[in-house]
Amino acid sequence: MITRRTFLVVGLAGGATLATAWWLRGAREHGPVAGEAAALAALDPAAPAIIAAIVPVLLDGALPAETAARQAAVAETVAGVARAVGGLPPAAQKELAQLFALLALPPTRFALAGVTTPWAEAGPAEVAAFLERWRGSGWMLLRSAYDALHQLILAAWYGNPRSWPDIGYPGPPRIAS
Repeated sequence: MITRRTFLVVGLAGGATLATAWWLRGAREHGPVAGEAAALAALDPAAPAIIAAIVPVLLDGALPAETAARQAAVAETVAGVARAVGGLPPAAQKELAQLFALLALPPTRFALAGVTTPWAEAGPAEVAAFLERWRGSGWMLLRSAYDALHQLILAAWYGNPRSWPDIGYPGPPRIAS
């Protein structure tokens, strides 16, 4: 059974880790930017690489098999996640930025995610193991972070017209004028 003292110590340690990671990564201020750059501006600078490493694992079997089409689908999904994050309330954007900052920082990436290589070099097995650990974690915070990543990525993919033919969705209804 967890004691109040243990709960407070773990909470303070987690808060200190988040603050340290955020400080080391540097807070960014976003100004208005046009197009896809605006969507990506909603993310921490390291977030696109993290998302691009996670997308093929979470969408295994749903992405196109052909390499160029697969890479395009991953890039579109990353942009879709960025657009979704950009539409969230500022507090949620800040929490996601902190999550990506934690996952980007090598010591916390290794300690919390168990990913030893930079995200761009991480293999599918290593990323799958990280996701599985977080999905089944005893820490509610890690399970919540997994759920956020999972929901954002799946929403970005299945909101993309590229995915619709494979699931039999004809697209939004057309209104006759």
